[in-house]
Order: sequence, then C-alpha cells, then structure tokens
Amino acid sequence: MKISYERRKALYGYGFISVWLLGTLLWFLVPLFESLCYCFMDNAQLKPDVGGMCKVWLWNAGQSMFENFKYVFAGDPEYKQDLLIVLKDTAITTPMILIFSLFIAVILNQKFKGRGFARAIFFLPVIIATGPVYNIISGNITSTGADSSAQFSTLFETDIVGELLEFLGVMKINSHLSDMINSVVTNIFGLIWSSGIQILIFLAALQNIPVSAKEAASMEGATAWEYFWKITLPYVSPMILANFIYTVIDSFTKSNNLVMERVLSKQLDWDYAHAASMVWSYFAIVMLVVGIVTAVINRFIFYEVE
Repeated sequence: MKISYERRKALYGYGFISVWLLGTLLWFLVPLFESLCYCFMDNAQLKPDVGGMCKVWLWNAGQSMFENFKYVFAGDPEYKQDLLIVLKDTAITTPMILIFSLFIAVILNQKFKGRGFARAIFFLPVIIATGPVYNIISGNITSTGADSSAQFSTLFETDIVGELLEFLGVMKINSHLSDMINSVVTNIFGLIWSSGIQILIFLAALQNIPVSAKEAASMEGATAWEYFWKITLPYVSPMILANFIYTVIDSFTKSNNLVMERVLSKQLDWDYAHAASMVWSYFAIVMLVVGIVTAVINRFIFYEVE
C-alpha cells in the first residue's frame, strides 16, 4: 500500500508520542477520574483492600452526596485557614515575581559585556531547583539532614533585608503593612528563585519587538521611560498574562504550601475521600481565581494586528 510522504511523517509523529499517550491515559487520566470519584465515596469505608480499594458511594451509605465537601469546609479545622494563607501569599508574591522578572528581562536585553553569563545566572535556579538545594541555600538546612552549625547557617542567611528593616524601625509603622513587608522580605530569595522561567519568557518577548518600532520611537525623540510605557509594555503584555498563569499555577502546586501539606497529611492518615475533596476544591478555587484575573488582564493586553 502506497502512503504519501506527508502521511508517513504524520504516522512517525503519532508513533513517537504513542508511548506518552498510553502513559497519560493509564497513569494520569484514569487516576484523575478515580480521585474525582473518591470525593463521592464514604471516607470511613474507603480503605485499601485485597485486589484494590473498598469503595462505597455516599448515597449507598445513607449520606449526602456532598458530605465530604461539607467536612472540608465546615468540619476540618485547618483547611480553610491554610487555604486563606496560601491565597494571600500568592496574591502578594505573584505581582512581585512578575515585576522583578520584567525588570531583569529588560536589563538582560541590553548589550553589555558578560550578558550571556548574567542570563545563565538568572536561569540557573530552573536547572537546579530541587528541594534539598533550595532548602540549603534558603537557610532551612535541618530539613535536609545536613549539619545545621551556626557558621553554615550564617553563610546562607537570606533574611538580611528583614533584619535591616526591623533595625530601621520600618516594621513598627503599621501592623498590617509590617506583615506584608515581612512576608516579602523573608522570602526574597524564594521570589528570585521562582523567576527564571518568567524572565526567559519576557526576554523572548522583548527580542520580538520590531526594529521599526524602536527606530520610530528614536526618531520621535522618545525617552527611555516613554519607550517602556508606549512600546515595550504593550508588546510584552501577552506574555504578562502567560507568566501570570504560570506563576499562579506554580505557586499553588508547590508541595510545600500549606494546603498541599494538609492534603498529604490526610492521605497518610488514609482519609482518601477527604483528601480528594480537598484537592478538587482547591483545583476549582484556583481555576476560578485564574479565570477571573485572566478576564481582567485580557482587557488590557495589546494584540498586534497584521
């Protein structure tokens, strides 16, 4: 049977991704659907059994269909509190990461000696962003099992900014402002560590600004400040939305945030139905937040029309 060249190339492509498709179906989509089913099963009877899990639907156990979700938001003493803390921290850190990433990308887009090395430095956390490495550098050495001697901890101390602001008396101006400043400065290294991908995306957007736009702005005598607001920001605005979505999802899916830790603790206690309900509630809230902010940001995005 004769097959055209285009058809053969398409078959080669399907052949390369066939293993990935099979793995996605068996080890992602099927467990994902099963975890959704756990939300509507009796938590007391949902335990490991011979040949699988012992599963009893809530309505067969004489309970309400949303009994597990009621427990998550009304019965669990920590979930709502942890959720509010995570949402608050994400609302504070996300704008900081986006502003810092755009600022560094604008600098790295300039021509100067050692530009390649500087770009590699800011992208390095993406390559070595493992849990033990981050914990050691951020000063949380005891969690890795390493020697937590005073000299080693001082070497990787990252709260110098917070101590300086406290020494200057800035932390005593307002309690709410102090809490916000403290949450930012104590995690300043984490903000920088989480900006590698965003810097790379912004840098790619900056390099795609047409040369004609730069020449026109230069001929009109635009200052660097005017060029940033009139040319740079409109052209990179689509990437602001992309980086926002990436940053929010990355923040919400970190295994060390309070909600994820609560879910994992429930799972270790064999409360699978409650853990699944927490995860799916968390997912729905995250998607709602991302959808609302995306709709708002999308109104201010500049899309180039050819």
